[in-house]
Amino acid sequence: MFLSALELRNIIESSFLPKRCQCTLAPDLSMTVKIFADGQTDQLDVLVTGIDASGLNGCREINELIGPLRLRQHPMAFEPRHKVGRAL
Repeated sequence: MFLSALELRNIIESSFLPKRCQCTLAPDLSMTVKIFADGQTDQLDVLVTGIDASGLNGCREINELIGPLRLRQHPMAFEPRHKVGRAL
């Protein structure tokens, strides 16, 4: 991984503004991304676990992660066969 964990988290979390996004990175480089419905509550809009962050080395890889996550915020804009899930 070329980016530090802090840099990677900052890029991903800021890409969902004005919504609140929280990324956690485990020592094995698996990432969890939580996107909250609004900045006021802890109601989850999207929850993704088990992301392999070891391959997130540049803009292209990060954009390939962020793009589908943004679509998850709009349930009609994606096909249900994708692995990224919506929290209940």
